[in-house]
Amino acid sequence: MKFNKDEIQKMFLGGLMLVGLLYCYFAMLLGPLGVSRAQNEKKAEEIRGKITEAKKQIKKAQDLAASAPQHALVLKQINALIPEGSPVAWFPVRVTDLFKQYGLDRTSTRVTQEAIDKELVGYKRITWGIELTKAEFASMAEALANFENSEILAEISGVQVETTLDDAGTQRVLLTVNNIVK
Repeated sequence: MKFNKDEIQKMFLGGLMLVGLLYCYFAMLLGPLGVSRAQNEKKAEEIRGKITEAKKQIKKAQDLAASAPQHALVLKQINALIPEGSPVAWFPVRVTDLFKQYGLDRTSTRVTQEAIDKELVGYKRITWGIELTKAEFASMAEALANFENSEILAEISGVQVETTLDDAGTQRVLLTVNNIVK
């Protein structure tokens, strides 16, 4: 079977059209589909990460909501322990009265630092310097123990005891106290 020139040209043209059609199919249809698929997979992975992060935040929020009544009770208890008014007005008086019960009459209290409390929102932590002059060791130790037991929101963070050779029975005591206030 012999093909004439017209038939050969038609078959060549048909072959070129087939190659062009295959090229167009792969380059213009499947290529962009593959790129689009890769982009969609990347976006889906990003969304999965965001969903995982959102689920973690939802879990934290649920845990926080579950513990809210307990924290509200703690805040009510803290508020009940803090007297009304400025701490500069009531804290030095309470300290002086407490130490007078143990015969420590010479007490001076001053604010040394004031900072916002990071753990309790709406509260601040005041650092006080308390100086006890002419304190006997036994009464001072008992007074410090009672101070920590009676002032629940106060914490003694530093104690410095100085004595002189003139009067070895009495000491000068410097206390650093942290107190939580509104």
